[in-house]
Amino acid sequence: MTQPLRIIAIEEHFITPVYREHVRANEFRKFYLKSRGAQLGHDIVEENLDLGKSRLAYMDAAGIDVQVLSFGSPGPQAFVADVAIPMARDANDRLFETAKKYPGRFAGFAALPTADPEAAAQELARCVNQMQFKGAMIHGHQQGSFLDERKYWPIFECAEALDVQIYLHPTLPHPDAMKSYFQGYEELARAGWGFALDTSCHFLRLVFGGVFDAYPKLRIILGHLGEGLPFAMHRLNDHTEAAARRRGLQKAPIDYLQDNMLVTTSGNWYEPAFQCTLAALGVDKILFAVDWPYEANRTGVEFLKKISVSEADRAKIAHLNAERELRLS
Repeated sequence: MTQPLRIIAIEEHFITPVYREHVRANEFRKFYLKSRGAQLGHDIVEENLDLGKSRLAYMDAAGIDVQVLSFGSPGPQAFVADVAIPMARDANDRLFETAKKYPGRFAGFAALPTADPEAAAQELARCVNQMQFKGAMIHGHQQGSFLDERKYWPIFECAEALDVQIYLHPTLPHPDAMKSYFQGYEELARAGWGFALDTSCHFLRLVFGGVFDAYPKLRIILGHLGEGLPFAMHRLNDHTEAAARRRGLQKAPIDYLQDNMLVTTSGNWYEPAFQCTLAALGVDKILFAVDWPYEANRTGVEFLKKISVSEADRAKIAHLNAERELRLS
């Protein structure tokens, strides 16, 4: 008898009462969440808040064994240190209690208060060493400040020393980009286009800023099949390799994408895009994720089971790569 496919989903979100206190949704976001929830068949806000019965029911119905949970966007990155530090600690403590309450069903990525990089590094160390978290999730820029700035590098130093990954998650594009590209076209600024634009550019800033030369073992995880980078990586390398040498980078740009980047399937259910990512990076760099509750678990699992790969590669994407990279038993 064939064993059921074990499935680990690694970009699955939750929010807290502290989050709701500080994140004031504008009318566009309220409309987006309501209409998107109606499209998916569940209430996004309510399912974000649930860390128990309802979440597990949706997981079980789709056949997901484990969720790696992460605090929702914009996370602590939208706030100054006085708000971000207690917000991150509260989210991490709640996540830890959830994992203890439901053993074997949940693991965690730490929320980090990047407004204070030293405090963020300390919180990452606390979460990994004391609570067995699997890394951290950072929601893009810190109020317009990108992570290639040297003041943030203690976070990368800590992650490399702990041998854990950082998941670079989308947020609204930089305020200047919002004004220049998306003013009057706010529907493009989020998941449809702006999220990928901001996150892919942010990752490339890390590459060209020398982060991976300083921390060569650091791995960054990008969702949504790599935020468009696998499609563009050869052209990117062809047109920037000379500039990378002038900057003193130790490798060609394409090498950093292949060596220091992992990607997930979250919310990008398109076979041609998947096949491009598979060809560009190889199966060992692709991990399964849904992006719950902004995407439906059933949609993600159906996609996983239908993509054109061998059963051995399907198992890698479904759980083996996550077990190796995140040390999940």
